Amino acid sequence: MKTIINHILILIIALASCNTFAQTNHFIENGVIEYEKKSNMYALITKKIKGETEGYYQAAFESYKKNNPQFKTTKSILSFSKNKSLYKWHETNQSATNHWIADDAMANLKNVIATDLDTQTSITQKNVYDDLYLVKDSLRKIDWKITDETREIAGYECRRANAVIIDSVYVVAYYTIQIPFSGGPESFTGLPGTILGLALPHENMTWFATKVTEIPVSDKDLAPPVKGKPTDNKGLNKILMDALKDWGKWAKKTLQAYSL
Repeated sequence: MKTIINHILILIIALASCNTFAQTNHFIENGVIEYEKKSNMYALITKKIKGETEGYYQAAFESYKKNNPQFKTTKSILSFSKNKSLYKWHETNQSATNHWIADDAMANLKNVIATDLDTQTSITQKNVYDDLYLVKDSLRKIDWKITDETREIAGYECRRANAVIIDSVYVVAYYTIQIPFSGGPESFTGLPGTILGLALPHENMTWFATKVTEIPVSDKDLAPPVKGKPTDNKGLNKILMDALKDWGKWAKKTLQAYSL
């Protein structure tokens, strides 16, 4: 009797092990990833008013802290199928604050991005203040440095990679090879898997996946945006440089935000 029970236990353990192995080696080619973006507004405002001598800057900051949380949270989704994706924002995102001191271009970003890895191109709809642009260009080349550090995000083991973009923006990304699509939030691509965690430490912002759903994704769900003034990255950069020429110290950060 004991022998039979032992055989049954061994069989159960073997089946459980096989099931675990199958789960950890299952690759997702189609689905939807939900991300949560957090912007540390207190840190951003502190940097914004640094060096300002007028007392109303600090008074405005104190007023903001009384009525708003430290982190501004917004939600976005990445739909992907094989080598194409569409990144966009939930319509139910919290309403933007009207407080002038919290106005930050990078925290307010609402890019809609269609990515095609086969052609290495993207179509990005960018809302730049009162104007809407449709930016068609090749994918950004990012010199990623993959590390041995890992962490679990949304139930997936992810490996860390670091990079510097736009000359000085330090990026930390966590990607999983279980989702082989080489993309992620915003315009970040080029890793051997999907980015589930993204941080811009010096810009006080993070994007982390909260849920991954494996479902069929139709061509309609991946249709690129069509509205906006057509341009490319070089053209938009010139437009921004001309518009921001009198912005002083705010120009660089604003330009970096619209270059993501």
